[in-house]
Amino acid sequence: MIAQYGYKDGSGVYYISIDTEKCNGCVNADSPKCVEACPSGVFEVGEDEIDPFREEPVAKVREDHRNKLRFSCAPCKPASGWDIEKLPCVAACPKGAIAHSW
Repeated sequence: MIAQYGYKDGSGVYYISIDTEKCNGCVNADSPKCVEACPSGVFEVGEDEIDPFREEPVAKVREDHRNKLRFSCAPCKPASGWDIEKLPCVAACPKGAIAHSW
């Protein structure tokens, strides 16, 4: 299942998608890779909001960043010529579970 966090406004569509089928919250790592990689603290790991019966944790976008992703993610996205695969959170995810819509 794909969990989408973000918003759409007059300036564009700003979503981070997390494939909860792939994400395991980096359970065997010291800490979640996306949480470590994000300079803005956008991610957290916890209970799956889509599947509350799931036992393993999953990455998600923190509630306080969901309505301001355009600004929270701005430090990692140059104005032009950026490659989504080189964004710190996307590159850090060992399962390839994170994607950005813009």
